[in-house]
Amino acid sequence: MQILLIRHGESEDDLLDENYDGNKDLPLTPTGRIQVEKMSERVLKEFPPNFIWSSTLKRAIETTEVLSNIIGCPVKYIDNLREQQESESNLEFRLRGETVLSFIKENSKAYNRIAVITHGGMITKILESFVQLPYENNIWFNTNNTGIHCLDYLKDLQVIRFGNSTSHLD
Repeated sequence: MQILLIRHGESEDDLLDENYDGNKDLPLTPTGRIQVEKMSERVLKEFPPNFIWSSTLKRAIETTEVLSNIIGCPVKYIDNLREQQESESNLEFRLRGETVLSFIKENSKAYNRIAVITHGGMITKILESFVQLPYENNIWFNTNNTGIHCLDYLKDLQVIRFGNSTSHLD
């Protein structure tokens, strides 16, 4: 199975101060909507998914709606794909990332390729789990707005095909 991890487009929260932690539920900006259109067209041409899983925050929902309308595939929304919550420790956030990745894998066996629309922090936690990093680490997987990571689960191997691809924005 192949998993596309996709960050939402630019949202109003991206324009807040540097210490903003992603907890506000703000919509996409006009620039973000353009980014999402470009990303969706690229995904349709290069690697269309059979199913989409999405965070329940507005910026992810808006991104998902555009992608699913262009691709024409079903969507399921999951609260556990949300960004780190104020009351959540880094360890709890990592465990949530592992749990949601396991849930998605288990419930996506019927599909060859799926997309997961989520947030930069959650993408990092999913990637930490995928590469089996220790719980305590100082690694951050950068994901730009509408950045795409491609993961493959092969028979005896896990492969990162590419990370944070934004060529659709060029």
